[in-house]
Amino acid sequence: MAGISSRQALSACMMPVSIFFAAFWLLPIALLVTLPAKQGWETYFVILTDARYARSLVNTLLLSIGVTMLTLTLGLAVGLYLAKPHVVARRMLLSLLTLPLSFPGVVVGFFIILLGGRQGALADFFEWLGFGRITFAYGLTGLFLAYLYFSLPRVIASYTAAAQAMDRSVEEAARSLGANRFQLLRDVWLPQLTPTTAACAAIVFATAMGAFGTAFTLASKFEVLPITIYSEFTNYANFPLAASLSITLGLVTWLALFLARRWTGVGVSL
Repeated sequence: MAGISSRQALSACMMPVSIFFAAFWLLPIALLVTLPAKQGWETYFVILTDARYARSLVNTLLLSIGVTMLTLTLGLAVGLYLAKPHVVARRMLLSLLTLPLSFPGVVVGFFIILLGGRQGALADFFEWLGFGRITFAYGLTGLFLAYLYFSLPRVIASYTAAAQAMDRSVEEAARSLGANRFQLLRDVWLPQLTPTTAACAAIVFATAMGAFGTAFTLASKFEVLPITIYSEFTNYANFPLAASLSITLGLVTWLALFLARRWTGVGVSL
């Protein structure tokens, strides 16, 4: 347009984005960071001074680490298999394995209840065998299986795509030199899949740390930090404490993404 420079036009276009960013990111973050100070600066460190909140954080960390390790192991094995050229019906298998991507966390939790809940299929089966109605849905086992079910399809899809893009000439050269399957995994496949492994590990860990829908459905016997935060600001209206716990959760998740970036030298985003 006449009389308007390109810089002015760009500034005009960026203004709505800047306003949105300030209103829906900068302002909430600023409020979140300053809110705990209303109860005193010690509120920022409540995760270290209160046994209940520390236990909730440790539970969440251990659960997230365990889910991440098993998800990477299974995802790597399935991804390497599906990447082989001779696999029959690869696309159909990949479609079936990644179907859970369309389910939200609440639905995944419902699946676990249908399987291992009080009215679940396994409870009926164990009662028929005479062992009573054995359940596992509402504690650590149910959460672990639900998080694994939720994260595994994403990791399988990532590993399959990365394995298909690997340099096959390196693998062929290693085979010609007599490398066995373990040596191929250690010296050929894993080095080429390191960026994918780091990205998947960070995303699975961060997702497990912050998962709410699945935890809300299943975590009646095993407390995790997202549910603790929810309880503080809904049941007790303790917004400063909820903000402090949210800051802790965000810092731990950010640290996982930061370490993944430092390890691989590439960006990792959720």
